[in-house]
Amino acid sequence: MDRKKFIKTSGVGLGMALMPGLIQGQNRIAENNIKPGNDPKIIKETEGNVLNVIGDIQTHKVSGKDTGNQIVEWVSNVDPGVGIPPHIHTKEDEIFRVIKGEVEIMVGGKTTLLKAGDIAFAPRDVVHAWKVVGTEKAQMISSAFPAGIEIMFAELAALPPGPPDFGKVTEICAKQGINFV
Repeated sequence: MDRKKFIKTSGVGLGMALMPGLIQGQNRIAENNIKPGNDPKIIKETEGNVLNVIGDIQTHKVSGKDTGNQIVEWVSNVDPGVGIPPHIHTKEDEIFRVIKGEVEIMVGGKTTLLKAGDIAFAPRDVVHAWKVVGTEKAQMISSAFPAGIEIMFAELAALPPGPPDFGKVTEICAKQGINFV
């Protein structure tokens, strides 16, 4: 068999073999309300949507609307002493990567000091918390998947300045399936 004929024949066969999987994948995308074919996006260091989420200064780089609701990623710039108390996510997993400073993180009952370059994974339904320690401001890249949590962050950022009303914070977080323990 010559090369052209082989490519032509195997290409049709391969296409027929893959077609059921492609159709099934499209159905799954429709069922989960995920939009296929998201546009590529480049986000520079100084770009993004900046939110003050109760002292956690977050610059959201990509959100659910950018990724077909698959992932949201933000960069936190946080002062020493600021953190998030123990809580559980029921809808999303999170990854935390420290870029600068030191962050004490507790995941599943185990507390670890993260420094620049260290990563922690907090799966859904596992208690976790974090706090910036030391004297240096920390910078941390966080990802949550699937997306959706960014809507909660926007609501929290819209709260009036000053000490937060923990009852209101709890109510907003509960809508996202996040409970404090």
